[in-house]
Amino acid sequence: MASQLLGLTEESGLSPGESELAVNPFDGLPFSSRYYELLEQRRALPIWAARFIFLEQLESSPSGVVLVSGEPGSGKSTQIPQWCAEFALARGFQKGQVTVTQPYPLAARSLAVQVADEMDLTLGLEVGYSIPQEDCTGPHTLLRFCWDRLLLQEVASTRGTGAWGVLVLDEAQERSVASDLLQGLLRDAMLENLPGDPRVVVITDSALEPKLQAFWGHPPTVRVPRGPGSCPTPIYRDTVPTDRVEAACQAVLELCQKEVPGDVLVYLPSEEEISLCCESLSREVGTLHIQGPPPRVLPLHPGHGQAVQAVYEDTDSGARKIVVTHWLADFSFSLPFVRHVIDSGLELRSVYNPQIRAESQVLRPISKCQAEARQLRARGVPPGSCLCLYPKSFQELEAPSLPQPRVCEENLSPLVLLLKRKQIAEPGECRFLDRPAPEALMQALEDLDYLAALDDNGDLSDLGVILSEFPLPPELAKALLASCEFDCVDEMLTLAAMLTAAPGFTRPPLCAEEAALRRALEHVDGDHSSLIQVYEAFIQSGADKAWCQARGLNWAALCQAQKFRGELVELMQRIELPVSQPAFGSEKNRKDLQKALVSGYFLKVARDTDGTGNYLLLTHKHVAQLSPYCCYRSRRAPARPPQWVLYHSFSISKDNCLSIVTEIQPQMLVELAPPYFLSNLPPSESRDFLNQLREEMADSSTESQASSSQEFMYACVLQ
Repeated sequence: MASQLLGLTEESGLSPGESELAVNPFDGLPFSSRYYELLEQRRALPIWAARFIFLEQLESSPSGVVLVSGEPGSGKSTQIPQWCAEFALARGFQKGQVTVTQPYPLAARSLAVQVADEMDLTLGLEVGYSIPQEDCTGPHTLLRFCWDRLLLQEVASTRGTGAWGVLVLDEAQERSVASDLLQGLLRDAMLENLPGDPRVVVITDSALEPKLQAFWGHPPTVRVPRGPGSCPTPIYRDTVPTDRVEAACQAVLELCQKEVPGDVLVYLPSEEEISLCCESLSREVGTLHIQGPPPRVLPLHPGHGQAVQAVYEDTDSGARKIVVTHWLADFSFSLPFVRHVIDSGLELRSVYNPQIRAESQVLRPISKCQAEARQLRARGVPPGSCLCLYPKSFQELEAPSLPQPRVCEENLSPLVLLLKRKQIAEPGECRFLDRPAPEALMQALEDLDYLAALDDNGDLSDLGVILSEFPLPPELAKALLASCEFDCVDEMLTLAAMLTAAPGFTRPPLCAEEAALRRALEHVDGDHSSLIQVYEAFIQSGADKAWCQARGLNWAALCQAQKFRGELVELMQRIELPVSQPAFGSEKNRKDLQKALVSGYFLKVARDTDGTGNYLLLTHKHVAQLSPYCCYRSRRAPARPPQWVLYHSFSISKDNCLSIVTEIQPQMLVELAPPYFLSNLPPSESRDFLNQLREEMADSSTESQASSSQEFMYACVLQ
């Protein structure tokens, strides 16, 4: 087969003058002139020198696994998938398509666009991508880029390992939960024993290569040679600046005033700081007295949606690009014209604490591996520049060698649910690159048990099987299923989509007019109903972008919510669950919606014990406040905060906020939460109150039944 692949390679590598009739083997059409232009650029990539040995190893690997390691920007993510497609084409695609996973949806889409262009194929036909709320594939798709979490969901829902002939696990050094678990499942599956002779290619940064080699049993490894040019010598600041955004902006403006050529890449810890930096730079660059067009300031983070493709566009205008990003672009999104890097050396990550069921926003140093990857962005001939907004000792003393594995930092309930669906009885026995903490797995099992997702043997219950079908957190999926019983499915579908894609307002209003428009969208029943009201008003506006901007809403996120809601409706219909008629706003619907929410979120209830807005969480004794964007806080005095609330998320930060809150009655909690959950709550005044209330409600129910029996007996005597 190696000779077939080389023949295919040589044919597709002909220049227009050598063969004007050369046809693309994937679609049978003649190659365009652009194909040859891009081919010359591809041949200049460092990865190209390893092409022959990679194809040899892919064909002959005894275990079916090939490991590829190299530096960021060497061309691994764009070229390896194309070579795998050529390998699959030589086998006639009889074993299935080529699937390429990415840890971030935006990266999967961006790579699909770029690779389709390089292969001279149509996006959505031969080359496609699958990400949340967007499936750009078809029946003839041969090469699919996919968010790794979606592929994990597919693998968990099918027998075997899925319908692919070659699987490429890209950016393994990012250590996403899905990527780590996919490797564990495939390692256990023993590829050489599976039908169809499948192949797995794992692409990683050189820093993680030794760990992956040991995990996979020392498979054939292709090491990408270093490209031409050298890295710049980092320039370190003596101290960490008190205002990172201001320091980064000042450094960018100094580069622009010097008029040194090349694009600029700025790394900041959070999306909020990225937005502030872009706003400040957009104001300042227009006032600079420089030759040529003014620089373009471009944010690059997940919240920016499809607009991130702008970082690759308009390369011929001569305008310098200033790309402001965070950890998303540590390894993904290779930007060939970047010559200058400004690095804050920090990242803001959400870390889940299983003991208190809460997310913590942790500002921490990036790893040494990430720092080196950022410096490599400015590599060239001659080298560019790299300004580190921190002392050299800061990185040497405080930074870990590799990025933290996300499986040790996320809520594992969705992961355990998928493992149970895959009939792995003991999640702790599954192979992990780094094993999660036992208490995290135990907390996930406990939560699933409370949600009735597990049977007495610890396997998935019938309800658990249905919960695992939904691309939702288990508690939200349970609330959606409960809405079938309480006849409020239409509203709960909207709420599930909004909680997933567009969780309301994320910044203060910019003016009094915007604040008034926001208040008009608030619902008396709380934040959950307000989200439904926002969605319905958005649909009534015709999904108008200006309508969203006037209210400080994210138009792209609301569009995603609309798509996701449609997917949920299709899923409900596929598994034959009822979808109720809309009844939002009626008194019965208000109560039914609260019941559905409590059925899934009884683990997330808090009580204001003193009437001042200090909420004690039931499952532990942490005190929290309502989020600044909560509708209860925006109401005029002397409105008191609700005593009992159900919340969507609790984040440990400087304010310890409860986000997306709805008032509930304790009687509803006693009625719908499992009795053993109430008994297992830590000792508190709230637990005593709830257990006393449970006894009173039980006595009342007994008396009511006795009274009904007595009335029935009297009726019989009279007859």
